[in-house]
Amino acid sequence: MVDVSSSFHRMQLPREIVVGSRILQLVGETCRRLGFTHSSLVLIGPYTHDIAGKTVIESLQNAGFRVTELIIEQSNVATVELLRKGIRKSKPSVVLGIGGGKVIDVAKLGSAEEGVPFVSVPTAASHDGIASPRASIKDGDKSLSVEAQAPVAIIADTNVIIRSPYRLTASGCGDIIAKYTSVRDWRLAHKLKGEYYGEYAASLALMCARLVIRNAELIRRNVEESLRTVLEALISCGVAMGIAGSSRPCSGSEHLFSHALDRLAPKSALHGEQCGVGAIIMAYLHGANWKLVRDSLRTIGAPTTAKELGIEPNYVIEALTIAHKIRPERYTILGENGLTRGAAERLALATGVL
Repeated sequence: MVDVSSSFHRMQLPREIVVGSRILQLVGETCRRLGFTHSSLVLIGPYTHDIAGKTVIESLQNAGFRVTELIIEQSNVATVELLRKGIRKSKPSVVLGIGGGKVIDVAKLGSAEEGVPFVSVPTAASHDGIASPRASIKDGDKSLSVEAQAPVAIIADTNVIIRSPYRLTASGCGDIIAKYTSVRDWRLAHKLKGEYYGEYAASLALMCARLVIRNAELIRRNVEESLRTVLEALISCGVAMGIAGSSRPCSGSEHLFSHALDRLAPKSALHGEQCGVGAIIMAYLHGANWKLVRDSLRTIGAPTTAKELGIEPNYVIEALTIAHKIRPERYTILGENGLTRGAAERLALATGVL
């Protein structure tokens, strides 16, 4: 038998993306158009039922769907298993995740494991998980990045999302700007390790970062026009991962730094906030324009220092020394041996993170 596993990769892309104001009532119609019938299972965050859940459920019921609801408070292995049991019991034709990153990550992973299509209905623009085929799930004190499935549809209502705390949107921008370094890490791994590198996926991810950097002042105004820019960039990042067949174009050394902080700090900041600060540091290591990254984050109103993250300096330094161990199979600018504590401290001081 011929082994073809190394000669191809699988792409997962959404079939339909709807972005606009007051469009939640289109969810039921969209699900019908995509060929789903009879029943649906809706995952909702504890605070998003009145914000978006009620309208989505009414839309589904008006389209003839029987709706089962499940409230999601944590993004962990136990909650995914709870969803899987719910799927086996209610036998839905589609699973919908309505909420922030935790809800959507659980929805995409649990539905993938049970072989049921998934629709993403974000209520915040805090990170690129709203469109990606990967899920971030807690397993004890570890944060796992797990292959799941891309949403078959994304329905993003700007009227809902713009009412979320601006900090969440700024965090989403940090996650997008982080592609400035993740693409460079991917290219480096290709050159030094012979890893597969997809020019189109890399260019798409990098374009998203440049788009947000270029529109930083507009984004800070927090109007629907600028929010659409952020949403479209987040969705495009998810598409880039789908095309690449991995998270490579959108997750590099800056994400490893963020995951290390999650493990070390008693109280970590938002994912995109940490990735943004990580991108400042890693851009410096790459010899790229790290000041552009820093200044863009400042303009947007995202953190650029450990103090603004609310994380003690010693945790930042330690995170830089262990980041390369988080996913040792993923080669980045941090190399295979990582940074010494002295080098990490000098790096954080040189970039103003400390």
